[in-house]
Amino acid sequence: MIATSIAPAQAALPVGAQAPDFTIQATLGGKPFQASLADMLKRGPVVLYFYPKAFTSGCTVEAHDFAEAMPEFKALGAQVLGVSEDDIATLNKFSVSECQSAFAVGADDHGKVAKNYDATLPLVGLSNRTSYAIAPNGRILAAYSAMDPDGHVSHMLDALKHAKTR
Repeated sequence: MIATSIAPAQAALPVGAQAPDFTIQATLGGKPFQASLADMLKRGPVVLYFYPKAFTSGCTVEAHDFAEAMPEFKALGAQVLGVSEDDIATLNKFSVSECQSAFAVGADDHGKVAKNYDATLPLVGLSNRTSYAIAPNGRILAAYSAMDPDGHVSHMLDALKHAKTR
């Protein structure tokens, strides 16, 4: 298995753990829908990434990075879902402008999903920048936490490539 890269002060679910299921309101290209992890996993692996706040500098960089890498994720059969506590109206705009309508983003009401994934920033009340690669069987393939947006895409692609060769 690919090793997780986690800063000591940050938490994440361990590799091999069952990913908690959820259904949240999401948007792709400014068109809202209900996103269910269980439904997404029926179509292949899922990259689930948490970010603190839409339209902030780091979150914009990360969204651009994921959008640019979508052809590689699709070639691996993977879908990407970004999650934050932003409301759906904000995410409709973020989905089109920063995510370039390439992947979905979801509204995590009161941070419930982030809490289930140990992806919260203590005392701040926002999501930590944590990414997960999740296998179709619902098991965590890799987790990566770092406030620097660089590295999230490459870690998730590496995990999916590694899983595909096993």
